[in-house]
Amino acid sequence: MSTPSTAPSEMAFFSLLARLGSFSSVAREMNITTPAVSKRLSQMESRLGVQLLNRTTRRVSLTAEGEVYLEHARRILADIDDMERLVSSSLAAPKGLVRVNATLGFGRSHIAPLISGFVKKYPEVQVQLQLTVNPPPLTEDAFDVCIRFGEPPDARVIARRITGNRRLICASPAYLKAHGTPKTPHELAQHNCIGIRQGDEAYGIWHLSSGQKTETVKVRGSLSTNDGEIAVNWALAGHGLLMRAEWDISKYLNSGRLQQVLENWQTPPADIYAVYPQRLQMAARVRAFVDHIVEAFASTSPAQK
Repeated sequence: MSTPSTAPSEMAFFSLLARLGSFSSVAREMNITTPAVSKRLSQMESRLGVQLLNRTTRRVSLTAEGEVYLEHARRILADIDDMERLVSSSLAAPKGLVRVNATLGFGRSHIAPLISGFVKKYPEVQVQLQLTVNPPPLTEDAFDVCIRFGEPPDARVIARRITGNRRLICASPAYLKAHGTPKTPHELAQHNCIGIRQGDEAYGIWHLSSGQKTETVKVRGSLSTNDGEIAVNWALAGHGLLMRAEWDISKYLNSGRLQQVLENWQTPPADIYAVYPQRLQMAARVRAFVDHIVEAFASTSPAQK
């Protein structure tokens, strides 16, 4: 088994091989012979007891074990780079892998376009974006940054507020014309309400407040989904009332395709946060990514998105 001092160089070698995709390209990059590249890889695989690459006459491709090794190697190398930069107080540009998680609709519409600008600004940073219906457990080491609604209760993570976000109740003009506009929260129970099953929130329970008054309403409806974009489309088609984040429906409110109801009543806040482990709070690539997201939202209102 190799000593810890040789491990980073092996990881860097394998990361380079995976990126360039051929022994000859790596040989040119490292100024060594192609057989030397092949020998070094064989020694790694022999030590680990697994095959990391599938070899063909022209290209190489990662095995399943190679994929796992590469993912962790890139993260470890980035952590080492962050540590050295922190110790030396270097101002070099961030680099390394940032694994980002966001919810489906918000991630697709608002986060993905910002990542495009981020990697142009920091070409040495790689970003992996995964969109999921619900945010992953904070105890999992599957992501470096999670974009989520609401501040997490777990004190072991850093939660940086990206922007404010209200949940609004709305419906299409056609639905309101046919079924009437609710004037009080109690009247919601008589309406067809589109349900969204997401996260740990109690399904079908809407909480509203106005000053010192609070109301909890059990709503019902013929349609429900775990995808917010589908729910918005159903509301646009006139199927019922919907409670949805302002960032997702502002353009439809502005165009008149949806109308807000019960405007004097507030729902629980759903402010948007970037959440990341405490161990990454000094990681240059993570700080740069979160700064980029926060700055982008600071100059943009929901109506502009």
